Amino acid sequence: QVQLVESGGGLVQAGGPLRLSCAASGRTLSNYAMGWFRQAPGKEREFVAAISRSGGNTIYADSVKGRFTISRDNDKNTVYLQMNSLKPEDTAVYYCAADWDNYSGTYYEYQYDYWGSGTQVTVSS
Repeated sequence: QVQLVESGGGLVQAGGPLRLSCAASGRTLSNYAMGWFRQAPGKEREFVAAISRSGGNTIYADSVKGRFTISRDNDKNTVYLQMNSLKPEDTAVYYCAADWDNYSGTYYEYQYDYWGSGTQVTVSS
């Protein structure tokens, strides 16, 4: 079992950057594909980005493509989400998740086995 803890959330002005981190403990992170999801108030949780076990493959939601970058440092057991050019509609609780079964990350929430408790990101206009 792996435990995930997100950090780096906060309040930022529109157009600004923010970097989220997801630290893993319990098992080696390199055994998992990793994903970031988010949930805005009153909305369902949605896919943001995912990265393969080695970090060589990444996928993004269309809404963040070109603005967000997912990366990982397996030596530090940490996954990152660099968010640039933030918009008010990016306001949400951001969750990281670990997928044991798939080498590459997927869009599908149900395929992830472990979840963090989330970190709040608020973008002011």
